[in-house]
Amino acid sequence: MKKKLICFLAFFIVLFSSLAFVQKDSLQTSKTTATELKPKGYPVSPFKDTLFYVYNKVGSFSAENRANAITEKIRKLYEDSFFEKDSILVVPSDISQDIIYKNDFIIMSILDIDAKAENQTASFIAQRNLNAIKKAVIYQNENYSMLPKRLAYTALLILIIGIVLYFVGKIFNRIRLHILKNSDKYFKGFSYNNITILSPQKQQGLLMRLYSFVKGFTLVLIVYFSLPLLFSIFPATEAYTTTLLRWILTPAKLAVMGFVHFLPSFVTIVVIVFIFKYTIKVIRFFFDEIKKENIKIDGFYSDWAMPTFNIIRFLLLAFMVVIIFPYLPGSDSPIFKGVSVFVGILFSLGSSNAIANMVAGLVITYMRPFKIGDFIKIGDVSGEVIEKTALVTRIRTPKFEDITIPNSTVLSSTSTNYSSNTKHVNNGLLIHTTVSIGYDVPWKDIHKALIEAALKTEMIEQTPSPFVLQTSLDDFYVSYQINVYTKHPTKQPVIYSSLHQNIQDSFNAAGIEIMSPHYSALRDGNNTTIPENYLKDDYDAPSFNVKNKS
Repeated sequence: MKKKLICFLAFFIVLFSSLAFVQKDSLQTSKTTATELKPKGYPVSPFKDTLFYVYNKVGSFSAENRANAITEKIRKLYEDSFFEKDSILVVPSDISQDIIYKNDFIIMSILDIDAKAENQTASFIAQRNLNAIKKAVIYQNENYSMLPKRLAYTALLILIIGIVLYFVGKIFNRIRLHILKNSDKYFKGFSYNNITILSPQKQQGLLMRLYSFVKGFTLVLIVYFSLPLLFSIFPATEAYTTTLLRWILTPAKLAVMGFVHFLPSFVTIVVIVFIFKYTIKVIRFFFDEIKKENIKIDGFYSDWAMPTFNIIRFLLLAFMVVIIFPYLPGSDSPIFKGVSVFVGILFSLGSSNAIANMVAGLVITYMRPFKIGDFIKIGDVSGEVIEKTALVTRIRTPKFEDITIPNSTVLSSTSTNYSSNTKHVNNGLLIHTTVSIGYDVPWKDIHKALIEAALKTEMIEQTPSPFVLQTSLDDFYVSYQINVYTKHPTKQPVIYSSLHQNIQDSFNAAGIEIMSPHYSALRDGNNTTIPENYLKDDYDAPSFNVKNKS
């Protein structure tokens, strides 16, 4: 019995040992299978400590990429200086549980495969991760807040900007002082063909305006490019950085690219301008030689040279503009064409009188009725021609009044040129004045007195000699016209005044009264009108003679 009991116990010991071994092997096998089924987890560690793991990939994003992306988004929450913990929520969707901040910033999405990897529900994992994220961000903000650092960075950056603006202003002020101290050296004015386009004072004023514009633009540009740096410090304003840069860089890029694309056309325009410029110079040389009478063309007068050259130059420049026009940027655009048509209509409607005067000026030039320096009379205006332009003719009267007459008026009026026959080969201008003397004075005495007066007058020609014409025999008197030649038409008022004075002296010396002949009806008993210094010492005024015929 004892042996049987011992064998029975041994049997049960062996049996239990076998069962224990089988059970242990089964547990080890289940653990190995579980380990093989669960994927590798990638930690989400935005602040060194791991908050949770990501096990599964989604689409083309691997688990590691998902973990890195979630880490960066959590760091952005920390960088938000105005983080609101109540704004981070779990929002369920059809396929996932989304952790969202402020309704638009998705931090992460928990799918069913993420929940199965941890043998939990998606809502449980979403809430767990939400609490971990919120707790970590709050902890970091309380212990390692970025707001003081950002404020310090902002203050430092503002200080640096202020220092830069200060030194840039100092540099500009030094430049301004240097320009003003050396103004006599730098500002000489600008002239072209003896025409002063810019005086030294205007040149200096223009440069100082340009200096002020460059200074202001530089300071504004420094501040403008500093704003993106300031805005990038705070996440809430970081989006404005790209916007501000785009406002300047986009137009600048368009301008640069537009200029690069315009370069071939620009070179073409330069070549065209170069050809026309030197063509005009050659033509000008030819007409200058005609003006100087080094080149003579039958029927073409030297004073036609410059007007003809101006016409040819205008036509060539107009032709050059027509050729260049297609190469101008935007010439094909409807706006450019519309503006061109509008300007053309305005020019046509508003310049009708100007064009009429230009055409009249052209006709007058080739008619050659007068030249610069001629003494002429147009209508009631007499004077010296001081300027002829395409639109007007200017005359200076003997009273030094400058009168401007439109060329269309000159063309439609009668003009008298007193200077056309005053050259050395001609006798000169014949000027005349008339006196009326009664029949009681012999005409020979009057002729003699008039010629003596004419020969005493300055600026008249001795050859041909002056002559007298009796222009009328009226009821009470005879009209005597004295004619003299002169080559000084612009001095007519002075010549006439001197001639009249000499006539008075000659007639007084000859004892001839210059009185209205009607006065002779009561001549007896009246003193003579001759000045006393011309009378004889024994002169006595006659008395009235009354005769009685009865």
